[in-house]
Amino acid sequence: WDILRLHHEIKQGLLKAKHKGETPQSLAIDSWAVDFGLIGRNGELLGNPYHYRDRHTDGVMEQVGERLTRDYIFGRTGIQFLPFNTIYQLAALKEADSPLLREADRFLMIPDLLRYFLTGELLNEFSNATTTQLYNPSTAGWDHELIAKIGISPSLFGRIAEPGEAAGLLLPSVASELGVDRIPVIAAAEHDTGSAVAAVPALDRTFAYLSCGTWSLMGTEVEQPVINELARELNFTNEGGVGGTYRLLKNIMGLWVLQEMKREWDRTGHAYSYPELVRLAEQAPRFGAFIDPDDPLFLHPGDMRVRIRQYCEATGQHPPDEPGEIVRCILESLALKYRYVFELTERLSGHSFNGLHMVGGGIRNTLLCRWSANAIGKPVWAGPAEGSAIGNLAVQWIAQGAFSDIWEARQAIRDSFQVTVYEPEERETWEHAYGTFRRIAGLGN
Repeated sequence: WDILRLHHEIKQGLLKAKHKGETPQSLAIDSWAVDFGLIGRNGELLGNPYHYRDRHTDGVMEQVGERLTRDYIFGRTGIQFLPFNTIYQLAALKEADSPLLREADRFLMIPDLLRYFLTGELLNEFSNATTTQLYNPSTAGWDHELIAKIGISPSLFGRIAEPGEAAGLLLPSVASELGVDRIPVIAAAEHDTGSAVAAVPALDRTFAYLSCGTWSLMGTEVEQPVINELARELNFTNEGGVGGTYRLLKNIMGLWVLQEMKREWDRTGHAYSYPELVRLAEQAPRFGAFIDPDDPLFLHPGDMRVRIRQYCEATGQHPPDEPGEIVRCILESLALKYRYVFELTERLSGHSFNGLHMVGGGIRNTLLCRWSANAIGKPVWAGPAEGSAIGNLAVQWIAQGAFSDIWEARQAIRDSFQVTVYEPEERETWEHAYGTFRRIAGLGN
């Protein structure tokens, strides 16, 4: 990651607000999870953070598993097993005898790091800390025993701030450089999914959500983490939320495969817009082929057309060839995978949900929203699209006293943003397709 470029763009945002004559009352940052930077003894960043899709963690989860059982790790953290989790990134650095670890004094996740550049305050934040697979909800803090067992010094890990907690002021040097006031900086729900879930305009306190973008995160909000054998077997996770809640959820690959396909078409001179691709998908034959978006084949960047072909040939299907066929395959497969995870969420939480709230940029793909409702067989409520940004703002408003809690903020969000309702259609057709999809993807009960 070019972390200094991200820091530069944050400062550009503050300058744009200044040039519009606006004075921000506060500032908060959210980002993706698991990635981090290491700070040296003199307060300097020791190197650009790794990208979680980098292959330096290949095989590391299995190596750690030879020493520490999944029962042990999940029982202490309640976090799903993904090969790029922070625990495995750190274990990879340890295995490589990285000089970064030898020189490191503090561990900061991406929003923590960007906030540190602005304020000089060394703080970790709850929602993102939980995603590391190194946080123990039973003790409400870093799991020093687990951290030590992977060969990392627990002293790297600092105090954990709650979403909404004051996290310092702009440094005098930053304020002077930009010609702005020393704006208060708030710790938001700094994992972007945590912010997106904060923006879900639900009325019922028992609700299912899907934060839809490059990744799709589906789950429900719970008061206490669900840490049991079934949750471990289903590879669900318990990530921190706002107001002391947890997000019981499962990762789904999301629109990543489509985004990679579009990049490949752009690279080869076929620059389709997303609306064009959706139109082509609508015109293509339905249910021609299915993929499991979460197959490891699709995790890393590369030529997804080749990988889709490989998957289809390995599962006895005729591979899609034309752009519309490929996009339709991806979107129908995603919608059907949503159905599968929706049912798992109901099973694990013990709740029967009356529909699904979709937030995030992926809801601009109205075809995916429509097909998701068809696949699940229940209404989909889509909106707002800028869920992470709005949830970030909601936490800042709560911190400033504009709202009493997240539920008052959610009501305001519901009153302020359009929510589009998609009712399920063609139930029998989609039910048959779901059975075929599960068989091809090898998804049992």
